[in-house]
Amino acid sequence: MVQELLRQVRIVDPLSQVDRVADVLIEAGKIVEIASPGAIQSKAAAERDCTGLVLAPGLVDLYSHADEPGFETRETLASLTAAAIAGGFTRLTLLPDTPLPLDHTDGLARLHAQISSDLPLHVQAWGAITQKLEGQQLVEFGDMIQAGVVGFSDGRPVQNSMLLRRLCEYLGAASIPIALWPCDPALAGNGVIRPGLEALQLGLTESPTMAETAVLAALLEMVAELKTPIHLMRVSTARSVALIQRAKERNLPITASTTWMHLLGNSESLRTYDVNWRLDPPVGNVQDQAALIRGLESGVIDAIAMDHHAYTYEEKTVAFSATPPGAIGLELALPLLWQTFVATRRWSPLTLWQTLSTSPCHCLGQSPPTLQPGQSAEMILFDPQQAWTANAQTLHSLSCNTPWYGHTLTGRVLKTWHPRTQSDPLECL
Repeated sequence: MVQELLRQVRIVDPLSQVDRVADVLIEAGKIVEIASPGAIQSKAAAERDCTGLVLAPGLVDLYSHADEPGFETRETLASLTAAAIAGGFTRLTLLPDTPLPLDHTDGLARLHAQISSDLPLHVQAWGAITQKLEGQQLVEFGDMIQAGVVGFSDGRPVQNSMLLRRLCEYLGAASIPIALWPCDPALAGNGVIRPGLEALQLGLTESPTMAETAVLAALLEMVAELKTPIHLMRVSTARSVALIQRAKERNLPITASTTWMHLLGNSESLRTYDVNWRLDPPVGNVQDQAALIRGLESGVIDAIAMDHHAYTYEEKTVAFSATPPGAIGLELALPLLWQTFVATRRWSPLTLWQTLSTSPCHCLGQSPPTLQPGQSAEMILFDPQQAWTANAQTLHSLSCNTPWYGHTLTGRVLKTWHPRTQSDPLECL
């Protein structure tokens, strides 16, 4: 078995709080040795000069969307996993709102059969909470757990409070994640922007903050009474951050995530009417964005999710308010977040990797990847200085619904290791 020796690479590992330059020896999918530069000698190893490169645990996505079978013109499982690998993800977690919902064991078996075991990442799925995602009847939880779901989430608001209570009672002792999106569709209406000056100036329909916070407050009261752990997904407002902070101060068993685009954009981003900024929930105002960033820094918000959702050009080429919400992000998030937070020295690389790898694993109840001798190599090699243009030739996703399409980005994943296999994401698939 050929050994790999990475020379002078910057190791970033939030689990062990390591950020240093070292040499790393890899063999048979395992980290054999980590030592000071020049200390490892191996005639059998293929050496690589990694000066200026970052070696870090693989990224972990909490929730993204799959469109196969049924909408392969948007995205296939092959293109979706290729995009994840190219973006540095070694674990991809799919929501159950596929064209054939993952609300029964047959759907999960179909998904598992379609995923290649040769890919350098692990694909897992949330099981649906309600049958056909209609919110009227709960699924057979026991069968779904045995089938291997990572947890339960409809990926859309569950409006039946009695069902939510029964869900929490059934799964309270099961030690399996439940992810809920706090949103009242009736209050949100057709809103596409949060209230504020921009909404008035742009003439766009408002989605009030209370559409999120009213449901969030009710969920927190339910958790306080039933003590069932809950993951709060798509948190998007300053008021929600404050509610979650107080809940954590009360030691309620909750975790929370926001999406990467809610960190990079706000209502000002909608001034161009770029339909790729049409998200659900909408990006917040400047104060919301700042609160989310501070929430991640303080640990009130645990993790960053991709919520990758592909749409065709034709689907997105309509009026802003009529376009379906969602954007791709698996290939774009790491370089854009690095440039926004790490390159500007607001965050350390450890902080960024904590929110993209270690904390998402904790939210899923999984052991996070780490860089230690003897451990399986679940990691990526990242060049924070490599420039590339996001276009049809460079993106692995079949769709281009992103505000950064055609833009030059800085930072790219060069290689992905996974216990089963390894890959150069620029060439794979």
